[in-house]
Amino acid sequence: MTAKRGLGDLIPAHIASIRPYVPGRPIEEVERELGVEAIKLASNENPLGPSPQAVEAMKRFLEGSHRYPDASGYYLRAKLSERHAVPMEQITLGAGSTELIQLMARVLLGPGNEGLTSEYSFVMFAQAVQAAGGKLVEVPMKEWRFDLEGLAERVGPRTRLVYIANPNNPTGTLVTATEIDRLLAQLPDATTLMIDEAYGDYVDHPDYSHSLDYVRRQPNFLLLRTFSKVHGLAGLRIGYAMGHPDLIAAIDKVRSPFNVSRLAQVAALAALDDDEHIRRSVESNRRGLELFARELPRLGLSCIPSFANFIFLEIGNDAQEDFQALLKLGVIVRPLGFMGLPRAMRVTVGTEEENRRFLEALKKLLATRSAHGVPDIQSVRGQST
Repeated sequence: MTAKRGLGDLIPAHIASIRPYVPGRPIEEVERELGVEAIKLASNENPLGPSPQAVEAMKRFLEGSHRYPDASGYYLRAKLSERHAVPMEQITLGAGSTELIQLMARVLLGPGNEGLTSEYSFVMFAQAVQAAGGKLVEVPMKEWRFDLEGLAERVGPRTRLVYIANPNNPTGTLVTATEIDRLLAQLPDATTLMIDEAYGDYVDHPDYSHSLDYVRRQPNFLLLRTFSKVHGLAGLRIGYAMGHPDLIAAIDKVRSPFNVSRLAQVAALAALDDDEHIRRSVESNRRGLELFARELPRLGLSCIPSFANFIFLEIGNDAQEDFQALLKLGVIVRPLGFMGLPRAMRVTVGTEEENRRFLEALKKLLATRSAHGVPDIQSVRGQST
């Protein structure tokens, strides 16, 4: 007699082995559980909130919420086309960059095919490769940056997709346009380079990006951007991809026809014109990064120079323990043990008040550790060298 199979036996191994994404703790949950007034510096959200023009646009369209959205996102795509000088057929919309990453993996990967990236990069790419049945290949970083020479050397006959987050999440580092030029020149036609510029609006660097040039002339290239960061629309889940018409058409075949809500499209359309909100957001972030760069060394800590809206901080202790200690002080950060970085955390740049509150909480944490004889980060580094 054949043994009965449980439901778990029917789930493919490449799906069953996926480690679910664990998001940052919500403010409401922390305040409810611990009875403290909390600030959230865990998810790289815009601390100034959403674009005011986007909020007003959504209010005007609320009464139309009973209607399905435009499946093609015509008006938003038309505006993006005009803004970037890219034909509409080379643009598609997604429920944030994460959905577009998943869709590209479905389009290009499958059993036996490889998705290539760096270690310590955006975790959703690894999940997308695994969910598509592909093989994930990760190349070690160099000084917390993508090693593009290492990526080029690792490309093989089964490599179909290469992913670069630029700036990278969680390290905040970037690779230059010159470096990407060299990598793209070495990729075979069968390998597509996908660059995720979610944090690109915050970057101030003379050789950052000319990805739009690749979109216009490079068949094996896809560019991802999002409204979640500088525009402050993370809760609406909307991003977009630009690439060769054949790539975009393939993505459109596998995406849900109503994957981006009507309100998200309306908000994004308005946010594109909210230059004042973008300016204020970028300036606030710049001041926050300067504050951290100035104050953290005074606490005996150092962080990698960041080009994004967060910092990557080596804490010299079990970051999960420090996360819990900061949580009790009402500060939510992102410990990175789930990425294989047990002594590191990522901290979003908040408002000036939030940034100073984090620094005060960190000072109390370090003082408590010192009082209990926990080695500081300099001692830990000395022991490991």
